Amino acid sequence: MSPVPTPPPGSPHGPHSPAADRVIARKRRRRPTRSGVVLSHELIVDTAIRLLGQGGDGALTVRRLGTALGADPSSIYRYFRDTDDLVLAVADELIGRTLAGTRTGGGWRDRLRSIGEHLHATYVAHPQVALLAASRVTRRPNEIRAVEAGLGVFREAGFPPALAARHYHQFVDLTLGFAALDAAANALPAEAAAADRAAWTATYARLDPDAHPHISACAGPLAATMVTSAYPGALALFLDGLEARLAAVTAPGTGR
Repeated sequence: MSPVPTPPPGSPHGPHSPAADRVIARKRRRRPTRSGVVLSHELIVDTAIRLLGQGGDGALTVRRLGTALGADPSSIYRYFRDTDDLVLAVADELIGRTLAGTRTGGGWRDRLRSIGEHLHATYVAHPQVALLAASRVTRRPNEIRAVEAGLGVFREAGFPPALAARHYHQFVDLTLGFAALDAAANALPAEAAAADRAAWTATYARLDPDAHPHISACAGPLAATMVTSAYPGALALFLDGLEARLAAVTAPGTGR
């Protein structure tokens, strides 16, 4: 017998379709668990974020999640198709938290800075979630709102659609890349993190200046900057570049 093809995502009967969501919704329990807790999508996501913060990505299993909720692990599947579906929901929750803190007024540069700073801070505050979710595309409401808002900033600034899409992509990847890097540093064991910080004074600052003249000349500033996040400076450089690009795009006679 030929295998039955799986409908693509977004189709009327696909894995993320309204029809599939209605099936899951009908399976959701409304009575309390054995610990007296009434399960909900939001409670499960919040608990998953807490577990990830306590024990890393290995802590996010259906069994451990069920234990933390005081519920039978199988009850999780009434809300999420599998653990990957849960990971995407966790990622979308972080995006939602970012949106809640960003400014909606002001010029395009201030708005982008606000989005970037809040997105970076939210992911760095949850390092294990960032490592697990920063590279994912959730296809969920918060992410869709974020993409719409981000593209809107670029288009309202004056970038045409092609450049708005390209620069939005660059902005998001810049921010999430630094967030993942800084989150990974924050997730290191304390001893390893301390050794990494000390290396700039204990190793690099003591290198032979004849063999390493550039390191020697920059040793003090290097030790000061390498223990901080480079994201604020990188974001400022990116915004400066956007400003110069926008001036060129909107200059008279460019055929915009």
